[in-house]
Amino acid sequence: MSEEKETSGGASKKASMVDQRRRARRLLIQALYQWQMASSPVSQIEAEFRVDNDMTKVDVAYFSELLRAITARIGDLDKLIEPAIQRDIKVIDPIELAILRLGAFEMKERLDVPYRVVINEGVELVKRFGGTDGHRFINSVLDRLASELRQVEIGQAPQRRR
Repeated sequence: MSEEKETSGGASKKASMVDQRRRARRLLIQALYQWQMASSPVSQIEAEFRVDNDMTKVDVAYFSELLRAITARIGDLDKLIEPAIQRDIKVIDPIELAILRLGAFEMKERLDVPYRVVINEGVELVKRFGGTDGHRFINSVLDRLASELRQVEIGQAPQRRR
C-alpha cells in the first residue's frame, strides 16, 4: 500500500514521508482515543504505543509532538471546534472528536500541512476508524475551520469570528 514511486530519489523520499505522517496520524488517533477514554498519563500512552507498534515506518517525532501538544491544549482546541460543530461537544463520538482535535491542531498550528491535506486525512481517518457517515461530518467541520484559520491559503478575504 506504499505510495512510493520508483522515480527519482526525491519523489520516493517525499512519498515515504507522506506515508510516515499518515501512519503517525493513525496511531495518534488511537492514542488520543485511549487518552480520552482511560485518562492515562500522556507519557504512559506514548511509551505503550512505542513498545506495542512497529514505529520504523512512522514519523515518530510528529506522533510525539502532536500527542503532547494536542493533549496540552485540549481546552483551546475544543473552544475552536465547538462553533464549527453546531452541537454540544460532549455528544460527539470519541473517535470523531479525536480526529477533529487533530485536524483543528494541524489547521491552527501546522501551517506546513496544507489545509486540503488536513481535511483529506481527517476524512480518511474517520472512514477507517469512525462511523458510516462520519466522513461527511468531519469534512464539514474541518472545512469550516479551514475557512476561519486558513483564509490566506484558501484565497478568501479574512472574516471576523461571530
